[in-house]
Amino acid sequence: MDVTQPWGEAPTPYEEIGGATAVRKVVDDFYDLVDAESPPLRAMLPRDDSTSREKLFEFLSGWLGGPRLYEEKRGHPRLRMRHLPFDIGRPEADEWMRCMQAALTDVAEPLQGYLVVRFRESADWMVNRPDPGVIVPTVT
Repeated sequence: MDVTQPWGEAPTPYEEIGGATAVRKVVDDFYDLVDAESPPLRAMLPRDDSTSREKLFEFLSGWLGGPRLYEEKRGHPRLRMRHLPFDIGRPEADEWMRCMQAALTDVAEPLQGYLVVRFRESADWMVNRPDPGVIVPTVT
């Protein structure tokens, strides 16, 4: 196989994964795992998570190089700003990553590995509180 991109042969990760149907499956698998296995993440979501599912689908579609659905409907994603109301430390970022990585099990390599690295970068960027025991320097 002649891999021309870090995610595979297709011009974009969106095409490599299989388009809208495959992105929707990853999103649904992710939220199904959150619902079934992750009380800390589930507590951050509204009771009806259908809007959250749709927003993640729209965001990932554009983030993966497909249609920019999220931006067309809602403007710039401003991910960190939109997540600031939630208390996100290392444990929450790791739990999000665990669920997302499990949702990617049907995604073939090298795309799966590429996405795990990229999702980890995003999860790390969402952390907005120091972990217990971490000393945060103060300016005096």
